[in-house]
Amino acid sequence: MTEKKDEMAEDQAHLDEALAAALGDEQDELEMLRAERDELRDRFMRALADAENARKRADRDRREAEQYGGSKLSRDMLPVFDALKRALDAAGEEVRAAAPALIEGVELTQRELLNVFARHGIVAIQPKVGDKFDPLLHEAMFEAPLPGTVAGDIIQVMDDGFLLHDRLLRPAKVGVSSMPKA
Repeated sequence: MTEKKDEMAEDQAHLDEALAAALGDEQDELEMLRAERDELRDRFMRALADAENARKRADRDRREAEQYGGSKLSRDMLPVFDALKRALDAAGEEVRAAAPALIEGVELTQRELLNVFARHGIVAIQPKVGDKFDPLLHEAMFEAPLPGTVAGDIIQVMDDGFLLHDRLLRPAKVGVSSMPKA
């Protein structure tokens, strides 16, 4: 009987070992599956974040293309504005008296061009003599000492500048004083 008990105990021990081994294998497999699940979840979350970033980037690019897509054409139209302005500035009193309809036509064309610019977010930068030089909006074409001015004051305006929404299309070309006020 003792032999039988020993045999049963031995069988029980083998069963316990087999059960423990089987449970150990299942635990290892369960840990592997959990690790794989976590890795897949991480990859999924990264892919989701990448997709969201791509969507935001595409939306931003679309908005920028909408606002600033015509900047090359806009830049190409600025010499037309300059030519109209020079024509009006050059027209003396005798031309204005001899051809008032021509002058009025040039003025209307210039005004219409400015209206078209405004509809597309293009705004003129028109500094005045005496304004402070702003390197973000103005381009200094020369610097000269002029009595009665402060260094950095605009002393001459050669060309207007233009903004396209909030971006500089062309800086205003100006002359700047280099003389400190006495």
